[in-house]
Amino acid sequence: MNSLPFDESRARTVLEAACARAGLPSPAGARLLALGENAVLAVDHVVVKIGRDAGLAERAERELRVAEWLAGQGVPAPRPAAALPDGRPLVVDGHPVTVWERLPDAVRPAGPADLAELLRAVHRLPAPPVPLPRRDLLSGVERWLLAAEGHIDPADAAYLRSRRDGFAEAAAELVPHLPPGPIHGDALTRNVHIGPDGPVLLDLETFSGDLREHDLVVMALSHDRYGVPAAAYRAFTGTYGWDVRDWEGCAVLRGARETASASWVAQHVPGNPAARAEFRRRVESLRAGDASVRWYPF
Repeated sequence: MNSLPFDESRARTVLEAACARAGLPSPAGARLLALGENAVLAVDHVVVKIGRDAGLAERAERELRVAEWLAGQGVPAPRPAAALPDGRPLVVDGHPVTVWERLPDAVRPAGPADLAELLRAVHRLPAPPVPLPRRDLLSGVERWLLAAEGHIDPADAAYLRSRRDGFAEAAAELVPHLPPGPIHGDALTRNVHIGPDGPVLLDLETFSGDLREHDLVVMALSHDRYGVPAAAYRAFTGTYGWDVRDWEGCAVLRGARETASASWVAQHVPGNPAARAEFRRRVESLRAGDASVRWYPF
């Protein structure tokens, strides 16, 4: 991993070098769109995505290939920009960098029904020529906890590791209701952009070949933990055509995702009091077994 903290300043330093190598305009006025495992910045007519560390390089390359495949399948999704000469990510000081065509401005916020429409399209797709991994929700837990080492209670880290191990074992025994196949892997409404031509599916880096239920549990958890209204959740299940909560395996995938979501916040704790408070809220509610505690997007 890179020893320097991955913050906006670091991302802009990498961006400047990446733009110079890719022949892009000066990023002096670049606008930060998101900062998590990736920094996403708008530069003129493109969007540049910078991975937190070298461990995300393989995923970045797969995301480019998935985008090309989706284009051939007619699924609305971002398209790689021509700025990458060999169609592969740049690697700048250990950070994988991809460049994407910039989408038109959104005409309205995305809703759960928009997401369900896109998931129906994805879940009808055949197996792609791109090898897809299983959707291991818990694979990042160790990386996220290590990034927070010395900044979170070791007992909390041990608790999350124990949950990870238990849910990983339980998930391996699940019997799906839907036929497995290509999934988005992080099916949140924030990963949908409503442009002039309709919904577009964003953030393809977690595309996987696994249980379709993975994509549906996300919205069930969003309803329970993040305040998505009941009417909006009904619009989601009505558009998709099935409610994953009717499946006996739902609690297992939900528990795995809660464990991953709490651990994901940990990487932001160093130097960020808001992240520390949200991490504590999530861990304490998991320890208490209280599914009614509201979590907040971070």
